[in-house]
Amino acid sequence: MFSWFKFGPERETVIAYPPAPDGVTIYAIGDIHGCDRQLSAIHQRIDADLARRNPAAPVEVYLGDYIDRGPGSAQVLDRLIDRAASRQAVFLRGNHETYIDDFLNGEVALAHWQSLGGYETLMSYGINAYRMLREEEGEPAIRKAFAAALPDRHRTFLASLSNQHFIGRYQFVHAGVRPGIAPEDQAEEDLLWIRDAFLNHDGDFGYCVVHGHTPVRKPEFRPNRINIDTGAFATGVLTCIRIDETGAHLLEGDGG
Repeated sequence: MFSWFKFGPERETVIAYPPAPDGVTIYAIGDIHGCDRQLSAIHQRIDADLARRNPAAPVEVYLGDYIDRGPGSAQVLDRLIDRAASRQAVFLRGNHETYIDDFLNGEVALAHWQSLGGYETLMSYGINAYRMLREEEGEPAIRKAFAAALPDRHRTFLASLSNQHFIGRYQFVHAGVRPGIAPEDQAEEDLLWIRDAFLNHDGDFGYCVVHGHTPVRKPEFRPNRINIDTGAFATGVLTCIRIDETGAHLLEGDGG
């Protein structure tokens, strides 16, 4: 059905993961891709879990790719910004977040962004690129309209995103890391784009790497990494894991 959508490899493994630091509970959320309804449902599950467990120091870590493909990119950014006002949250940069500035600066053509779900993002901001092109307004007019429609708080949020984050023995990134390279020397391109060299590596990365970027049909728990990109825009399933004193686990009730 989705000829352009390729799932990564799956493996079934039962692994004991390291605990979070004392008192800390981490909620890590995979690639959202404009799926505002699923994000709202995940927030409800996190809040219910917080009410049951009442952890001392909860923190939410979002792994990037908030926009494109799904119908609600602008709404997702609003929801995340509002969430950060009342929660301790870390927001990582995904490769898709780079397309907004690159498109506005003319470094990426609309046709390329379209192939990655850019039209859906524009539509979420009220910009009908199909109509504008049909009426021969052209790509510069679409850029101008998008620049006017993009709220300042979205620009500030996108400019604030981090490439990686560390909590205890866990490293959080969007795509992965280059094996054999120290964390401080990792290239941004790898952190946002890497696949095979990272996914096929069975050795120790120094941390347990929690990542997204490569969709899998269900969360992939490996000895050296955990992949929680379950292709929400295609499957309807947005994944969240909880990392606490007992290690890493799928958040109860996870799904779309």
